[in-house]
Amino acid sequence: MYHHTLGIETRGKRDLVMTRRFNAGKELVFRALTEPHLVKRWLLGPEGWVLKTCEIDLRVGGAYRYVWQHAGRGDEMGMGGTYLDIDRPDRIVHSEIFDQSWYPGTAVVTTRLSEADGVTTFEATITYESEEARNIVAASPMREGAGASYDRLDGVLEDLAAETAG
Repeated sequence: MYHHTLGIETRGKRDLVMTRRFNAGKELVFRALTEPHLVKRWLLGPEGWVLKTCEIDLRVGGAYRYVWQHAGRGDEMGMGGTYLDIDRPDRIVHSEIFDQSWYPGTAVVTTRLSEADGVTTFEATITYESEEARNIVAASPMREGAGASYDRLDGVLEDLAAETAG
């Protein structure tokens, strides 16, 4: 069940900003965002979806590819992009384009991680090619899908913290 702890707001004409806090250090959060075996555990979206393809070449100019599949219906949704900038563990910048374009154009996602007292603030600014594209995404059920995924990420981070402490 989604706990509604993901903040989403529009900024300017083309940006959508997602914010979330995690009870883990930013090194662990960075790992969970960038290591395929960890990403496959949490980046699932709403109930019933699985991340069947998760490829990450984490370097500037490297590509990533995600393909989700609905377990019951067999529907698929794929996306990918290229890493434009990486400043481990503080920032990742990458392009984003979906196979089945549900908004016009591409986007650039800038993810920033900041830590205070063992709590990491995740902020992802998604810059779309147009205000129209941003508004389509803002009106979509992305809050529920992304929110459910980030709720799952909490559990992955707890497991990682326990592994590193033990």
